[in-house]
Amino acid sequence: MLLTLSTTHTPATDLGYLLHKNPERPQSFELPFGLAHVFYPEASASRTTAALLLEVDPVALVRGRPSSGGQGGTLEQYVNDRPYVASSFMSVALSRVFGTALSGRSKDRPELAEQPIPLSARLSVLPCRGGEVFLRRLFEPLGYTVTATRHALDETVPAWGDSRYFTVTLEGRVRLGDLLSHLYVLIPVLDDDKHYWVGDEEVEKLVRHGEGWLAAHPEREQIARRYLRHRHSLAREALERLAGDEAPEPEERQEARNAEEAVLESRLSLNEQRLQTVMTVLQEHGAARVVDLGCGEGRLIKALLKDRRFTELVGMDVSHRTLEIAHDRLGIERMPDLQRQRVKLLHGSLLYRDQRLAGFDAATVIEVIEHLDMPRLAAFERVLFEYTRPGLILLTTPNAEYNVRFTSLPAGTFRHRDHRFEWTRAEFEAWAASMCERYGYTVSFLPVGENDAEVGAPTQMAVFTR
Repeated sequence: MLLTLSTTHTPATDLGYLLHKNPERPQSFELPFGLAHVFYPEASASRTTAALLLEVDPVALVRGRPSSGGQGGTLEQYVNDRPYVASSFMSVALSRVFGTALSGRSKDRPELAEQPIPLSARLSVLPCRGGEVFLRRLFEPLGYTVTATRHALDETVPAWGDSRYFTVTLEGRVRLGDLLSHLYVLIPVLDDDKHYWVGDEEVEKLVRHGEGWLAAHPEREQIARRYLRHRHSLAREALERLAGDEAPEPEERQEARNAEEAVLESRLSLNEQRLQTVMTVLQEHGAARVVDLGCGEGRLIKALLKDRRFTELVGMDVSHRTLEIAHDRLGIERMPDLQRQRVKLLHGSLLYRDQRLAGFDAATVIEVIEHLDMPRLAAFERVLFEYTRPGLILLTTPNAEYNVRFTSLPAGTFRHRDHRFEWTRAEFEAWAASMCERYGYTVSFLPVGENDAEVGAPTQMAVFTR
């Protein structure tokens, strides 16, 4: 059972520091079910590959266990695919051998452990119960390029057809800790089995290793069920705990909170001013194809539809219910055919790469980022600036300095209870500058609303151009 991890980050030998394993010294580790060996087939400044070779002893797996198959147990206990394919044994090995890297830490390269770098992982034989389609549905939403080669059941007997086994390569720009977490969770999900008892402790593992990505994964329910061996009560508990920040709130609660924010800002008609400012900037830049990320109930799209210069308008949101409201308010079913062809509403997470978002002239992100905690904000940054990568990005967020002008807002609180942060103008400008430096954009800033001489405008807008 072989897993290789490769990078072309410069110097690529830093992979040894991230894995806490010296490229010059092969190592072996005893595990309850066999041996794990770590070695480096290649280690140069331009490319380094680390290999984890797992030797599973099928006899050791059953030695000393009571058997229901009579003396000596059943043949299946000793003759099976477990020594040769990636399974929960590999997940255990990742935890035992690369535990520090799996947790996202590095003593010698702490800053590199937090940095996405070019990485590829190759699993020599991976069982995929659900086939290549399911394999891709698990890894592609996480931003990986997936290459899968299916193995014949028996190459000497073509009539037997294909097996469920694949050689799989995953490539992406990702933090090493994230890559290992994805493998740790999803390998046993693809195998749809585990070699040990699944109980409450496994819920803790799934929540810990799924933090920051699993809650918004489109296959999260299937992942939880398979990871927890179809124990539905455990899967339900894990999903409830994971939901936290990423799952949409119950609609009535979300609508009530949005109403609170609207009342707070009502005297300024801030929402209308935001939409008008965004529309004006889009017109000035000649954008024709626009995607609105976190489109909500479609207010911006409704305004843009009135101008025929906008030939394609796409809105994406994580909430099914919100999209239904947008669909009704836009009156899509009642539109003439030519008008209907201009607009599309998509359900999806803003935290994962999505090919449907590529190729637009402009992307708008209106009062969205303040609802994301920092790990999720980092994921969204890549989706927006690296993968979606439009020529123009318009992004608005509250100006925290202006909050003192809201007399009904208690000191030290945010405008909306779901906000994870609210930035000052200096903080927003510093963040925008870092995005420009990292992804090749330039930025200018516009105030939205009454521009107070002391604390600025209530809303701040960044206009990114590529």
